[in-house]
Amino acid sequence: MNMKRLKLLALTILVSSLGIQVTNAQFKIGVVDMNECFVNFYKTKEAEVKINEARNQAKSELDARLEKLNKAVEEINKLQQEINKPELSQSARETKTRELNEKANDTRALDREVAEFRSTRERQIQEQFLRMRKDLIDEIMSVVNEQIKNGGYDLVFDKSGLSMGQIPLILYSRKDMDFTPAVIAELNKNAPKKN
Repeated sequence: MNMKRLKLLALTILVSSLGIQVTNAQFKIGVVDMNECFVNFYKTKEAEVKINEARNQAKSELDARLEKLNKAVEEINKLQQEINKPELSQSARETKTRELNEKANDTRALDREVAEFRSTRERQIQEQFLRMRKDLIDEIMSVVNEQIKNGGYDLVFDKSGLSMGQIPLILYSRKDMDFTPAVIAELNKNAPKKN
């Protein structure tokens, strides 16, 4: 069996196993690197900037709350030191102890508020990131699907995909099968001009 027939037979077996029937030898396969498309899409960089701004804002807000919490802990420590002074009268000690208990309760509430704020903001930022990622992938897939239609591809593989064993699914493909550069060019055709 010559090499062309062997390749066609292997391709037919592969495609048949995917549930597609090969009707003739004119079968067009393409590959695209979805990760490269994602990374090189100008809107991905814009989304990263927005996420980083949201993270910085959350960090600033959290730092302000942590500073307030640290001051409250310092006040508690100071009250504790005052209570432990031997020269303090019994009535003054009782007053300071009540003050300490109130401050400790307020500080515990503030600590819970800080933990809740941190958790909520992390979740909000993660949800924002996932929404942005989904929108970007939808936009990329729209361009990829248009390229598939215009190129007349019968089967397209994502060469950035990995198997369960973290091995690339596509071990080799000819350069002329890869239409990643065309996808990236189409995605970035309306990118703002750099100053």
